[in-house]
Amino acid sequence: MNLNGKVAIVTGASRGIGRQIAIQLAQSGAKTVVNYSSNRESADEVVKAIGQAGGEAVAISADVGKVSEVEKLFSETLERFGRVDILVNNAGIMNNMPIAEMTEELFDRHFAINVKGTYFACRQAMKLMAPGGTIVNFSTSVSGATLPTYSVYAATKGAVEQLTRQLAKEFGPKDIVINCIAPGQVATELFLNGKSPELVDSFSRMNAFGRLGEPEDIANALELLVSDKARWITGQTIRVNGGFN
Repeated sequence: MNLNGKVAIVTGASRGIGRQIAIQLAQSGAKTVVNYSSNRESADEVVKAIGQAGGEAVAISADVGKVSEVEKLFSETLERFGRVDILVNNAGIMNNMPIAEMTEELFDRHFAINVKGTYFACRQAMKLMAPGGTIVNFSTSVSGATLPTYSVYAATKGAVEQLTRQLAKEFGPKDIVINCIAPGQVATELFLNGKSPELVDSFSRMNAFGRLGEPEDIANALELLVSDKARWITGQTIRVNGGFN
């Protein structure tokens, strides 16, 4: 895939799936913005890895739960690279707990990052993205299951899927496609945190292949969605989950 001349913003790109996406987009030729909220050291490591492989990237700090910082992310990208062609709304948080333990503050934080951040990044893309651009939002395959303690996280991702669907016809006249990837269980720090080996094993057995997904599995699917071969796909949620059910 050839992304030479294109500029990609990947939110939450200092680790996990976002890190892998940033690296693969850069390998395909895109100038890449590695967005992070607080972990500057990890973001710099991603930029370094991209540079050592011959790519070009920059780390930009922004808490996507705050509209002013989303706007700053885009303005700094334009200052550095002059355009935006690809937006990957990967940043998100997941704190699973029973409803009796969920606090108002944590509830609001989930919606601020997972939903508000995605929505207002899309708004900036509407204003500033070049025609022919691509937006990929992130949901979860958990939204199609009924798993205890996932209620708030799944609710935020259900909202992201609806935003993606509803925004497709607003972006279409600008020749911008917008889709959503819904991963299954992927072996990242975000997913594995706090889970026992037994619980991880049980999740592994929920898909057709009997293993957790890897960040590369998700990044490979995303590469297809940002390629010219996917220009007739928009407003869709693609479940990249190994047959999870």
